[in-house]
Amino acid sequence: MKRFLLIALVVVVGLGAAAFIFRKPLILYTATTIAKAQSKIAPNHPVEWQQGPDQAATPLDQRPPNIVFILADDLGINDITTFGGGNAGGRVPTPNIDRLAKQGAIFSRAYSGSSTCAPSRAMIMTGRYPTRTGFEFTPTPNGMGRLVSMFANGDGSGLPPLDYDAKLDKSSPPFAQQGLPGKEVTISEVLRDAGYHTVHIGKWHLGLGPEFGPNAQGFDESLLMASALYLPEHDPNVVNAKLSFDPIDKFLWARMQYAAAYNEGPWFKPGGYLTDWWTDEAIKVIHANRNRPFFLNVAEWGVHTPLQATKADYDAVGDIQPHRARVYAAMVRSLDRSVGRIMDAVKTEGLADNTIFVFTSDNGAPGYIGIPKVNAPYRGWKLTLFEGGIRVPFFISWPGHIKPGTTIDAPVAHIDLMPTFADAAKAAIPVGDVIDGADLMPLAEGDPAANPVPHDAIFWESDYYQVVRQGDWKLQTTKRPEKTWLFNLKDDPTEHHDLAAEMPDKVAELKQLLADHRKGAVPPLYPSTTQSPVAIDKTAADHFEKGDEYVYWPN
Repeated sequence: MKRFLLIALVVVVGLGAAAFIFRKPLILYTATTIAKAQSKIAPNHPVEWQQGPDQAATPLDQRPPNIVFILADDLGINDITTFGGGNAGGRVPTPNIDRLAKQGAIFSRAYSGSSTCAPSRAMIMTGRYPTRTGFEFTPTPNGMGRLVSMFANGDGSGLPPLDYDAKLDKSSPPFAQQGLPGKEVTISEVLRDAGYHTVHIGKWHLGLGPEFGPNAQGFDESLLMASALYLPEHDPNVVNAKLSFDPIDKFLWARMQYAAAYNEGPWFKPGGYLTDWWTDEAIKVIHANRNRPFFLNVAEWGVHTPLQATKADYDAVGDIQPHRARVYAAMVRSLDRSVGRIMDAVKTEGLADNTIFVFTSDNGAPGYIGIPKVNAPYRGWKLTLFEGGIRVPFFISWPGHIKPGTTIDAPVAHIDLMPTFADAAKAAIPVGDVIDGADLMPLAEGDPAANPVPHDAIFWESDYYQVVRQGDWKLQTTKRPEKTWLFNLKDDPTEHHDLAAEMPDKVAELKQLLADHRKGAVPPLYPSTTQSPVAIDKTAADHFEKGDEYVYWPN
């Protein structure tokens, strides 16, 4: 007993000293890690998916098309080889994603809804801008803002300070209740009401519970990412890459666990490396619903941090340096394998001719992983509205409807997915709901009557940081720092030649477009509690120097 008390005293004194020296982050990190260890997660068990009919009521060619939507997380446009790039200088090809792209339409100028995940997901589900829904910021887990700000400020990066409003954070709704309101009509609700069996697998990030969770928002079944580890940190089959320069990464390793939940029930351990296990379960869903129309929403966690890969994938990609880049490349490999396995499962079930596949990413890759060129050739990262933060892969295939090898150069965005899916399913969108997105199916199918330019303008916003693209012109304006950029994307697709000072009339014209877009805008549903400085041209592994360009990103 005396020995235990002595050890306890040493630990307390040690933590107290650490708190004094490092000004709280270490002690908070330790407390968070202890709390994580005390969470209860049940052992793995089979997911009891609902089973569709043993025989189809109607022939396949007379049924509405199945829809399989695969959404990658934080995937850089240069991480795939479709556009001639590829991770690690092309050393890690993505043959399955490339196969999906080639068999249908490639949208070469496609954009995410936002430069962070949750607002993009809300726009995908509703087809509506945040000016209508109020879902403008990405909710962060409880305690994240406080801990991240403590690690970020004084970390020696050279960046301006991260601002965290503890009082505002404390008065905000709990993380699970910062969701997409139930009054918003989602594509899953539209398809369910049209007779589809609807299934969500993976990340949600639009709230939980009876109003906000996937089951409340139109999904008959859901298999949720309950936390954020791909495998337990010390699993014998995992290779980890911790990022000492990234405050977000430190929070994830301290707080996140290896857990899943079916229909928002009790947490249990997944059945393998998360990307592979979700794919296993997606294949089971496809088999269970082979005789009825289904909407399968596979919201991948790959390639979001924490950086974790299987040893098999890590070994397969070869000697890529630094270590984090090799782990990341292995994660891209697993994501590509997931896409291929899901496509093959649809073919095996004899459903390929009547299944629509869509693949995209929720936003561009982040600079905080410390890997350059993931968004090449574009400037910027996730958490910025430069092209690198919002240019995403976007592919749609539908045999017999979309000609293989189709390329569409018109600017399109995530808000277009909701009306496009509804049109393909011949499902009715409720009268009175204003949908900002455009139906892309006529354009993809080569309908000569289709509008070749679906949008007069596309808009992005995160509080004071606002952007509009109209034609080839793109205006960015922000208050932190006070700055306006004007680019002609036809002549300058990588946004290196700022024309704002040379063309004040064009700046005024596009600012008026932004103002008109925001007329009558609903206020944000939940506040921005954290404002983060982000270097535009450097990763978080690089030192920020005076004169380097940066922006602040609210939440």
